[in-house]
Amino acid sequence: MRLALSILLWGCICTAVSAQPAARQREQQQRAQQTEQGLSVRAQISFPIQKAMDEDVAWKREIYREINLLDESNAGLYYPVEPVDGKTNLFTYIFKLVMRRAVTAYEYRLDGSEVFDEASKINLKSLLDNYHIFYEKTDRGIRIDDSDIPSREVTAYYVKEAAYFDDRNAVMRTKVLALCPILKREDDFGDAATSYPLFWVKYDDIAPFLAKQTMMTSNLNNAAVMSMDDYFTQSLYKGKIYKTTNMLGKTLAQYCPTDSAMAREQKRIEKELADFDAGIWGRPEPKDSVDSVAVMDKKAAKALARKNRRAASSGGSASSPRAKVKKSGTKSRGGSSSSGSARVTVRRQRH
Repeated sequence: MRLALSILLWGCICTAVSAQPAARQREQQQRAQQTEQGLSVRAQISFPIQKAMDEDVAWKREIYREINLLDESNAGLYYPVEPVDGKTNLFTYIFKLVMRRAVTAYEYRLDGSEVFDEASKINLKSLLDNYHIFYEKTDRGIRIDDSDIPSREVTAYYVKEAAYFDDRNAVMRTKVLALCPILKREDDFGDAATSYPLFWVKYDDIAPFLAKQTMMTSNLNNAAVMSMDDYFTQSLYKGKIYKTTNMLGKTLAQYCPTDSAMAREQKRIEKELADFDAGIWGRPEPKDSVDSVAVMDKKAAKALARKNRRAASSGGSASSPRAKVKKSGTKSRGGSSSSGSARVTVRRQRH
């Protein structure tokens, strides 16, 4: 009896010991899967991000913009070009997340479209080789020095955003959907820099990490800082529209023959978004809009022209700062009238 119990106890101990590595292996796999997806539960709880956009929204317009980091309004995403005193620019931060496989990067297709599936994931080693980014192979993997990260050459981004109507709160919102860093590199002959879109990253994947990274927002007050996630959530970036989601899949450059035509199309799309926002509850358009100011300037110019024409026909100048003084004859004590200037009388004040 004792022998049977001993054998049974020994079997249970062996089973428990053999189950520990299996459980540890499953836990490691779960952690690796969470790291690969880039959205761990701890990151979501510690750093809450913007509410996800509902799939069944009543109205949505997808816009693609190109933001220039050399513009003052976007410069906080560019400087410092190399990490210093714990400060890192946007590309260096995203690049390190991608190389650690904490965030998944997807290839930029030649037609400019983005597809976030398993087949579109980029090969990190091919990315480094194609753009001549120096790296070293170690026992722990690939090592890249901060000075070798081409953050100085990444001076622009493609931003995909969605302007949509929030049915639950009855307001218009703008949500960033994806980012694509653009590397601009000059050739050996010193010609104009060529743009190389590197890869797409989903904004929801990097938002919990951007909530921990701060950036400077003012040149006058260096203590004015905010998180990069708040910067994108509040739509503080500025960029020109280069594409919209349409049935033909064309960019503005493909159906606008000239630069002036493209500028008019960009202005028309911006006005469509502003008009839809203003017309939801019948609110009037803002008086300080570009179009209203232009109309007011035209009306003022026409009114001034009419005034000058009337003044020219009457023999005077309406725009002259001197006011017309009507000469009137004054009768002297002797009864004679004088054609001189108007007489001015001063009433003395009694004290």
